[in-house]
Amino acid sequence: MFGFMIDPMYLLFVALPCLVMSGVASLMLKSAYHRYSSVGTRNGYTGAQAAKILLERNGIYDVQIVPTHGVLSDHYNPMTKTLALSQDVFGSNSVAAVGIACHEAGHAIQHASSYAPLWVRSALVPVVGIGSNLSGILITMGFVMNMKPLLLIGVMAFGTIVLFQLVTLPVEFDASARAKRLCVEAGIIYEDERTGVNRVLNAAALTYVAAFAGSLLTLLYYLVRLGLIGGDRRDE
Repeated sequence: MFGFMIDPMYLLFVALPCLVMSGVASLMLKSAYHRYSSVGTRNGYTGAQAAKILLERNGIYDVQIVPTHGVLSDHYNPMTKTLALSQDVFGSNSVAAVGIACHEAGHAIQHASSYAPLWVRSALVPVVGIGSNLSGILITMGFVMNMKPLLLIGVMAFGTIVLFQLVTLPVEFDASARAKRLCVEAGIIYEDERTGVNRVLNAAALTYVAAFAGSLLTLLYYLVRLGLIGGDRRDE
């Protein structure tokens, strides 16, 4: 009924664009990160020091800054109030490291100031966890068993992932905007060094845009194949 796996429409309008978008975004991020990881800031603050400065300037003293394994694995956990920086960011004084650390500090500032999109995203986490675990199973079972209701439930579960990624965009954009502005205002970097920070954070933002666009294309494809958009496209 629904040849998702071998449908040329899926390959041409979903799989290929997703591959191109994610590939371009990943290459841009790696290029910017590699370039500015070798450029030290003149003030010499490490990523951990930069994050601490921003937090304290905003009256935040209860967030723990810790090193974590991996490359570009930096994140802020609002549940534990932990700001985890990858080893290359935590102890480095590069422009890239400072930009990424300040971005993560931006998330902690969002949390402390009750930034609405961040709270919405946090509330969606358990729902998305269920949706991501069930959507693939339900869609596959619906396809194999030729059951449109089961496919519809699976697509609805997949829709929670798209919603989560949509809400993530303003959260990430706002954290980057805060980082770009505050790192200069706090004296962590000089105005002329902000170009590097901007390029690293803009490239990182593109990965979120690519992920959302890819998931949205996939959702639209499912809706078309279910006949909910553009008429009934079911295979006879």
